[in-house]
Amino acid sequence: MFKWFSITCDEATTICDKSQYGEASFSEKIKLKLHFLLCKVCALYTKQNSMLTKICQKKTAQNNCLTKEDKQAMKKVLQEKNM
Repeated sequence: MFKWFSITCDEATTICDKSQYGEASFSEKIKLKLHFLLCKVCALYTKQNSMLTKICQKKTAQNNCLTKEDKQAMKKVLQEKNM
């Protein structure tokens, strides 16, 4: 039974990406959450990926491009969150 719930890290990142765009099924989301209990690297990937998506959506909605200052600020925020 537990083999049905186990997924690889590659599958977890794919489900993470699908989940952000509302394309992941309910069972995939459950598998992803269970995977996070064992794999902190994938949990961190998902957190960073979500943060980047939100930042990019916010900036591109304003002016359709990121300036060098925006990119540096984004990098700084990501580095601070990882510490």
